[in-house]
Formats: sequence, C-alpha cells, structure tokens
Amino acid sequence: MLDIQTDPTPGLEQATNPLTLFDEWLADASASELNDPNAMSLATATPDGMPSVRIVLLKKRDDRGFSFFTNGQSRKGGELRSNQRAALCFHWKSRQRQVRVEGTITEVDAAEVDAYFLRRHRMSQIGAWASQQSRPLTSREELMALTTEYEKKFPDDVPRPPYWTGFVLKPERLEFWQERDFRLHDRFTFTPNGEGTWNKQRLFP
Repeated sequence: MLDIQTDPTPGLEQATNPLTLFDEWLADASASELNDPNAMSLATATPDGMPSVRIVLLKKRDDRGFSFFTNGQSRKGGELRSNQRAALCFHWKSRQRQVRVEGTITEVDAAEVDAYFLRRHRMSQIGAWASQQSRPLTSREELMALTTEYEKKFPDDVPRPPYWTGFVLKPERLEFWQERDFRLHDRFTFTPNGEGTWNKQRLFP
C-alpha cells in the first residue's frame, strides 16, 4: 500500500479567517521565494466576457482587500473600469501553495495613489510618464527617447501622471491549495457569510 500523507496541513485545516491565513502564507513565501513573493496573476475581462491575464504586484492587503497600482489607460485599466469583476492567483512554488481570490474592483483614492507614487524609484516614476502602456510602440529607441525627454522635463520631483492609478479587489471568494503527495492535495474555499465571518468548504483536489 502506498504511503500517503494523511496528516493535516498546518494552519489550513484550523483556519477560520482566510485573510489572516493569506497574510501568514505570504509571510512564509517572503522567506523562501527567490523573486517577488507578492507577484500575482490578475485576470480581467471585457464587458462581453473576453478574458485576459497578466502578472502584477500586490502592494497592500488590508481590510478593503488586495491593492495594486497601474496605468489606468492600459488594457487592464480599461477592462477593470468597464467590468468590475476580477480574479487573482498567487503561486508560491517554494511552498507548494496557491491562493485564488475572486471579487469586485474599486479604484483607490487619489491621495493614496499619490503617496505610493512618491515612494517609487525616480526612474520608475519617469517610466510611468514615458510608457503609453498597452499601445503600439515602433521601437525600443522610441521608448528610450521618451524616457530621456521626461527626465529633462522633470529634473527634480516627478509628479504622478493623471492616468496612473490604483485598484483594490474586495474578496468574495478565496481558495487555498496546498500540494500533497500523489495529487491528493488539500483545497479549501472561503466565502463571506455577511456576519463578519466566513463559510469554509473543503473541495476535492
């Protein structure tokens, strides 16, 4: 008979609050992932349902949800504004874990976006001006010329571009996945019950 893991996944079996569990898993990943433990796949869709997905970085997780920043005129920015349903997926290979988050999108207020933009590296601030994100680009040289142009335009402080913004996803469903032997993984979903607590359900892997 195969020797199959039957012991509970630490933390996951006992968890009642998925947001607290997420914070614990992110902290674990921050100690073991080589690059960007806060990287997440962001899935968006057009109003008629055409999906797209890309990697972005989580910048804050608080009571509102999961926050990130981007060019509001990009493809993802346009889709998030026209269809406020989105999904996230974190995959931490070093920890053999995955978290999926589904919910609704709202835009972060201007003061918070300003505060975050000010903390960015100067060249990242310049890049936000130089890159017309998601639009056609004729050559690398064009991008570098625009970068040089904005370096000269803003020799001191770099203001936030009016189109550069932030979004927060309010979770309506979270799913935690922990790899186990022979693909007999542990998998749980959490959904809010409207009373400040969460309904928890184990799923077949």
